Amino acid sequence: MNARNLPPTTWTTGSTEVFRTGTWRARLPRHVSAASPCHAACPVNGDIAHWIGRARERDFRGAWEILTRNNPFPAVAGRVCHHPCETACNRQGYDEALAICKLERHVGDLGLAERWSFPAPPTEHTERIAIVGGGPSGLAAAYHLRRRGYAVTIFEAQAQLGGLMRDGIPAYRLPREVLDGEIARMVALGVEVRCSTPVASAQAFAQLREAFDAVYVAAGARRPKRLPQLDPAQPWVVDGAAWLAQANAGTAPALGPRVLVVGGGSAAIDVARSARRAGYEVTMLALEARAQMPAQLAEVEEALEEGVRLVDGAALVTAAAGATGVVIACVRVNFVAGAGRGHFRVEPIAGSGFTLEADAIVSSIGQDPDLAPFAQALPADGALLRVDAQQATGAEGVYAGGDVASTMRFVTEAIGMGKRAAIEIDRALSAKAGRAPGATDAAGVEAGASHERLAGERLAGFGVEVPGPVALDAIATFYHPQAERAPEARLAPQARLGNAEVQLGLDLERALAEAARCFSCGTCIACDNCFHYCPDLAIRRLPDGGYEVDGNYCKGCGICVRECPTGSMEMIEEVK
Repeated sequence: MNARNLPPTTWTTGSTEVFRTGTWRARLPRHVSAASPCHAACPVNGDIAHWIGRARERDFRGAWEILTRNNPFPAVAGRVCHHPCETACNRQGYDEALAICKLERHVGDLGLAERWSFPAPPTEHTERIAIVGGGPSGLAAAYHLRRRGYAVTIFEAQAQLGGLMRDGIPAYRLPREVLDGEIARMVALGVEVRCSTPVASAQAFAQLREAFDAVYVAAGARRPKRLPQLDPAQPWVVDGAAWLAQANAGTAPALGPRVLVVGGGSAAIDVARSARRAGYEVTMLALEARAQMPAQLAEVEEALEEGVRLVDGAALVTAAAGATGVVIACVRVNFVAGAGRGHFRVEPIAGSGFTLEADAIVSSIGQDPDLAPFAQALPADGALLRVDAQQATGAEGVYAGGDVASTMRFVTEAIGMGKRAAIEIDRALSAKAGRAPGATDAAGVEAGASHERLAGERLAGFGVEVPGPVALDAIATFYHPQAERAPEARLAPQARLGNAEVQLGLDLERALAEAARCFSCGTCIACDNCFHYCPDLAIRRLPDGGYEVDGNYCKGCGICVRECPTGSMEMIEEVK
C-alpha cells in the first residue's frame, strides 16, 4: 500500500495526543489569582470576592470566617463603612455596583445572632503589647495581635470601649447591642482591658514604653476645631462632638428650640439628626455644595427626610446675640476642593449675604488629636503623629494609627491601620525572637491573610499574580445576567423615633440574590468553562480543584480567556 493512502495516525493510536500542536502558538493562556477592584479599594484589604462566594453557596459561617480574618467588626462596618469598594466595583460599569456593605452587615448580623466566636490563638508569645485607645483602630490592632498569640492590654480613657464608634455614631445608625457584641467577642480572645485609664502625660507614656515590648498609639482625635468667628465662651456656642457624645449617652444638655449646626461631614449630620430626635428645629450650614459634602449621600438624604433644613454652599461670617435669638450673618461661597482631604479654598460670592436666626450654634467641623503626651517621644507632622506605610513612628517599638495619625476619618480606615500596625509589630518582634511571623488559626490560614494568599490556595498553587485589579473588559459578562441592585430599605421618616435603626438590612433571599450578582473578579470559581471550551483539550483539571494549561497542545487561540466569567485567566506573550 502506498504510504499516502495510510489512515491518519489517530485511527491507529486511538488518540490525538501524538499531535503536539502547542508549537503553533505565539501566546499562552494562564490562570491567575488577581486582585478584584473591591479588594484593592477596601481599607482593610478584605477578601471580598471570596467571602461573597461563600455566601452565594449559603456557607455564611465560612463567609464570616473569611471576612473576620481582616475585619473583626463586620456588623459594625456593614452599617457605617463609607464603602469605597462599591465605587470600585466592576458591576457598576455593567448595571449597578454590588451592595457589598449590606451583604457584610447580613453576614455580621448572622455572626452575632449565632454567637460565632474566634478560635483561641494556636500559640502564646511572651511579648506584651500596649494599645493606647480603645476605638476602632486600637481594637483592630488588639484583635490581630491577640490572634497571633501576643499578650495585649488596652488603655482606654473613657469608661467604655468603642471610641467614636460609641461617642460619635448615634444608635439609630449603630445599635449599641451590635457594637457591644462585636467588641465583647474580640475581648473574649483574652485581651486585657483597662477603661478609665488615660495615658495623659509624657511620663505615663514613657512608663508604658518601659513596661511593654511594643506600643500602638490610637488615642483618637477629641480636641474640637474652633471657628474663629465664634466665641466659645458664649453659652449659645456648643461643641458638636461633646454634645453628640452626651446625646448618645442620654445626657445631652438643652440647646433651645432653634439649632444651627455648622459643618458638612458625617459628624455634623449626626449632630443635626440627633437634635431633630430631641425635638429641635435644625438647620445645617455647610461650606460645600450638597454634591461636595463629605457626608455620605444616604446620610444627607435621611437628614432631609427627617426635617433637617440644609443651607449648602454658604459660610458663617459673624454671630451675635439679638433680641429674638442669635443672629448669624452668612455669605454664599464657591467651595473649591484641593488636592487632598482637608485642603480647599472658599471664594465668597459678592452681594450674596443673608442672615439666619437660631438659639444655639453647634460647631461640628472636626477634631484634632491631643499630642501632648507623645510630643517628647514621637515626631509629629503638623497636627498628627508621623508614621510610615506600616504605621511605625520612627521611635523604637512605637506605632500609631487612626485619627491620631491620619485625616482619613472613617471607621474602616482606622481598622485597616490597626491591622497594618499589628502585622508590622508581629514582624518586628518575631525577627527579634528568631521565629517566623504570622501565627495561624485553627484552620491553618494566617490571621489577616491577604487576597493573594487565599486565591493562591484556591488555585492549588498554580495561580500567577498579575499587576493591578481585574478590569471589566476581562470579565465574560455574557454569563452574568443584568440584575438590579438590592434597593435601599429605610424606616419611614415618621417611624424614626428615638434610637430606632433607620437603615434596614437584607433578608436571606435578597442577600443570596445580591451575592449571586458578584462577578468574583480575579477569583477562579471552578466553573469549567476553560476546560469545556478548549478546542485542543489543553486544559487539565487538577485533583484539588484547580487547572493547568498543557503547553504541548495549546495553540494560543485565547478562547478559554474570552469565556472566563471572572477574569481569572489572561494571555501572555511566549518568547521562543
